[in-house]
Amino acid sequence: MADPGAVASPPLQSEQARALLRALAEPLRLQVIEALGSGERCVCDLTTDLGLAQSKLSFHLKVLKDAGLLSDRQEGRWIYYRLRPEAIDALRGWLAELGAQCGRPASTCT
Repeated sequence: MADPGAVASPPLQSEQARALLRALAEPLRLQVIEALGSGERCVCDLTTDLGLAQSKLSFHLKVLKDAGLLSDRQEGRWIYYRLRPEAIDALRGWLAELGAQCGRPASTCT
């Protein structure tokens, strides 16, 4: 259910949608997204749970963060990552709009 006090985000542009989808297209990054689906996680936990070297994980986290899918915070020497639900909602809205339009019949050729 949407938060009644939330301000609606502007519609996602096709270029932004492509950037999000490109970031999600890599299987390891999708695993990171799934791992963060249950909430914020420390990078140390992600390396262990996903069986990745920290350097490899850091690369994928940077791609996801640069795409706007993740936010992070530092606490001491650890960095904690979380999904940005507004980015996921924007992508969901873009896909819903695409799905709503794809059933239109073609115009008649002349």
